[in-house]
Amino acid sequence: MHDFKYKNNELYCENVKVSTIVNKVGTPCYIYSHHTLVDHFTKIQKAFAKLNPIICYAMKANDNLAVLKTLHNYGAGFDIVSVGELKKALKIGADPQKIVFASVGKTEEEIIAAIKAGILLFNVESQPELEHINRVAKGMKKIIQVALRINPDVEAPTHAKITTGSLKNKFGIDLKTSWKIFCSQKNYLNLKISGIHIHIGSQIVVGDPFVKAIKRIVHFIGQLRSAGFEVQYLDIGGGLGIIYKNERPQTAAQFAQK
Repeated sequence: MHDFKYKNNELYCENVKVSTIVNKVGTPCYIYSHHTLVDHFTKIQKAFAKLNPIICYAMKANDNLAVLKTLHNYGAGFDIVSVGELKKALKIGADPQKIVFASVGKTEEEIIAAIKAGILLFNVESQPELEHINRVAKGMKKIIQVALRINPDVEAPTHAKITTGSLKNKFGIDLKTSWKIFCSQKNYLNLKISGIHIHIGSQIVVGDPFVKAIKRIVHFIGQLRSAGFEVQYLDIGGGLGIIYKNERPQTAAQFAQK
């Protein structure tokens, strides 16, 4: 997808001269291609259509309101990491039941705002965070949905600073602790632990590490269901790799096929 291109020594975004935009609004300015955004999103939609999934755009990538509105119009949900992002998502009309609150260090103010908004679920990164969200929900007399972020202990071929799926990384909860949490749900009466979340890293250009992680988690979900625990959601985090220089990332269709 090359929606920025030169024609007759003029730079265009789609069919609009960049110089025309600059002359109207001045510099610096940010120019986004509507066609590129929609094309990438709809390719993922089409690739995973059999599953009818909720596809959540990670707002930390770009929370420009026009970008958010564009993706919302095509059916996107949103992955948020702050109360500011929650407010922006709601401002453009996002369905709260297609909003997932990720991130570490959620404040009480943020948890309260998200509960009041009626979001789908919180992705929980640790046992202390689980206890914190339970306390807040109890104070509000609400029962809310959460997903445990599990570390599947899978190495991913990407930069060392953006790999998050190995136990060498301080992300997520190990499988043994996760099992104990499910078995102690009576300690979290204001939470419904209804999902599993994994995120093994960013800029991963092949599907095999995802397949390995997902197989491990699907096996774990099978064990949970056999023990009588209900798991409704599997949140597969991490985006498709992109081309910076010479990378040859998998397409959405190739990823879905794997």
